[in-house]
Formats: sequence, structure tokens, C-alpha cells
Amino acid sequence: MIRPLYSLVLIGAQPLLRRKLRRRGKAEPGYLEHVEERFGRYPGATEPGRLWIHAVSLGETRAAAILLEALRSAQPDLRVLLTHGTATGRAEGRRLLRDGDAQAWLPWDTPAAVRRFLDHFLPSAGVLMETEVWPNLAAACQARGMPLALANARLSPKSLAQARRLSRLSRPAYGALAAAWAQTEDDARRLREAGARVQGVFGNLKFDASPDAQQLREGRDWRSASPRPVVMFASSREGEEAEFLEAIAQHRDVQWLLVPRHPQRFDEVAALVLRASRSVSRRSSWDAAPAPADVWLGDSLGEMALYYGLADAALLGGSFARLGGQNLIEAAACGCPVVMGPHTFNFGEAAELALAAGAARRVASMEEGVRVAVELARDAAARQAMAQAGERFAAAHRGAAEKTAAAVLALLPATAR
Repeated sequence: MIRPLYSLVLIGAQPLLRRKLRRRGKAEPGYLEHVEERFGRYPGATEPGRLWIHAVSLGETRAAAILLEALRSAQPDLRVLLTHGTATGRAEGRRLLRDGDAQAWLPWDTPAAVRRFLDHFLPSAGVLMETEVWPNLAAACQARGMPLALANARLSPKSLAQARRLSRLSRPAYGALAAAWAQTEDDARRLREAGARVQGVFGNLKFDASPDAQQLREGRDWRSASPRPVVMFASSREGEEAEFLEAIAQHRDVQWLLVPRHPQRFDEVAALVLRASRSVSRRSSWDAAPAPADVWLGDSLGEMALYYGLADAALLGGSFARLGGQNLIEAAACGCPVVMGPHTFNFGEAAELALAAGAARRVASMEEGVRVAVELARDAAARQAMAQAGERFAAAHRGAAEKTAAAVLALLPATAR
């Protein structure tokens, strides 16, 4: 009874979704593209039988890229359908497509839209990245006998509590999954409590990403030319930048590098810097090297290795507000010491492992974080020790991509392998 009621609510909310897309589209035009796909209406004909991978946003798409590399290494002729929920995810995913692949928005989770999506693409199997489990989608795939799995799966204590409150809706959805492959044992335990069939604990796919060597080299070359130590605020989130700008006011002999998490906020963050009476130089305007300014603004996508190479130490975005923290694995792999705030529940085990390995430090506040990061940037020996620890930490936890790829390929019907 609960799922039909849920469906009625979603059907009634469709005008609100259209309004939200128009509003988001003013800042991010990508939200105005192919709007009817959100409601399960896809133009033209398409080839059936692709492996469908859903990566809702930027972080999940980057994890999907790692999995795709392993899948294509094992099966070079694999054709995929990539779906997304955000404009940044879709833009990143576009770079992963090869001949024979397809890309689309995942539809709003109404029975009719889900039916049209599955009827149009007829995927051979589906893989949801990390957290995206929708009741009608999961039920429809199960009814068709199409295997649907959750890869690189994680479930925070907060999300488990929410699933328990909505157990009559969430438990059948998790139970409809053919498999879930968890990042950690704690994730596996919580996923089982939610109703999922956990078939393995493979680790985090993001450990298998290799930093772009050219970007890393270019960033380090630029760092060697800077007369001041460089401290980065990596993947900053809304509400954190103002606190950061206040905390750095007393440190005038440091070069600050600010890289917002969401590209639609680049202009907003640049304006915040100027209002704080600091000059700003944007990556998009750089030529051969960063231009002089109090704050360098990393307003580009796909260049995190360059930014980590440029920095002596990095504050971890999302960890100073109650947002759960962003991915610290890439910083560690790049040999950039990490200073994180108190809120890292999205990457809880990775954060604790990084602390234990000596690749990261935890602080209680932004003010303390800025002070510790500046001290690290000025202490070559401590910085080098943390950099080496980070590289060892990242290397020690690789292997999830190969395990996950093998499990995904095993889901496919024999004719698709």
C-alpha cells in the first residue's frame, strides 16, 4: 500500500520538479537540456542490451569512470548506458562515452516514467553507484527479471535511520536489488539492516584512481615558483567559504587556493572573496602560470590533481559544516597532506584510516584547521612525512575496481558477455 501512495505523491509533485529544473537551469544550463527525459520520454530508437550504470552526480560519475575502465579492460566491446541526476554528473559522464554508448537522465521515480525508461533502453543489467536506490525503479527491474546492483555501496548511520523510519518503502527497494557490494564492513552491516543482499565488501573504487601525472607535475612546477607557502581549501561547500575567509584574515604571508565543490558557485565564491577585501585570480584566466592575488580560485573541472600538486596542504571541504566531508583519497594519492574538520561521516572509514596512516589530521574548527594547515605548509619535514604516508595509504587500499568489474560482468546474461 505504501508504494502506490509514494507514487501518487511523486506524480503530484511533477509540476514542482519542472519549476525546480527551470530555476536550476538559470545557473546551470545543463538542467534545461533534454527535460522530457526526466519524465521517461526519450527520442528516437536505441539499441537494446547495454549495461546501464547510474551515477547521480559528479562524485559518483568519477567512481563510475574507474569502474568503466576496469570493465572495458575485461570486456573491450562492452556498450554502456550512463544515466545521471545532476548537470555536473552528466557533463563529466559525457567524457566517458565511446561509440555505441548512450547517455540520458534517469527519470523521476514514477511507475509510468520508469516503465518508459526500461522499455526504451531495454538494458541487460543495471548498476547504481553508491547510494541511489529508488522504490519504483527497483521494483520494476525485479519484476522484469533484470538484475540491478548497488556498487561502491555506502550507507551512513543517518541514512540508515531514515531508511528505518520509512522501512515499509525502503526495505522492499533494498531487497529488490540483486546484489550490493559495500565499501566497508560497517557499510555492509548497515546495508543488510536496510534489507540489501550484500554479496561482498570490495573497498572504495576511488582508491583505484591514478592522479593525472601531467596535471600533478604542472601543479608542482607552479608551486616551486611561488614565494609563499600554498594552502588549499579543497571542494569547499556553501557556508564554509565565509568562515574560511574570516579565519585566514590574520595570515597574510600565505598563498590561498580555494576550489569550490560545485561549478555553479564559482562566481558566487569569487564575489565572496572580493567582499572580504581580498584580491582573487581565477584559474580560467591563467595563461602560463597563476596570476598574483591573495586568493587563487580553482574554477575548473577535472583538474584536482593540478590543484593538489600546487598545494602544500589542503583543508577538506564539507567537513567543517555538517555535510559529511568530501573525498580525501585523491588528495592522499597526490601526496597532499589533508586537514579535516569534525564532520566526515560520508567517508568515515577512509577518514579514520587516513588518520591512522598519518596522511591526515583532524581539527575541531575552521580556525584551528587554518592554523594547522599553515603550520604544515611551513614545516617541510612534517609535510613530506604526511605526503609519503598519503601515497602509501592510497596504494594500500587499491583493488576494488577489479573485484567490482568481475561481479558486474557476472550479472550480465551470457549473450552480453
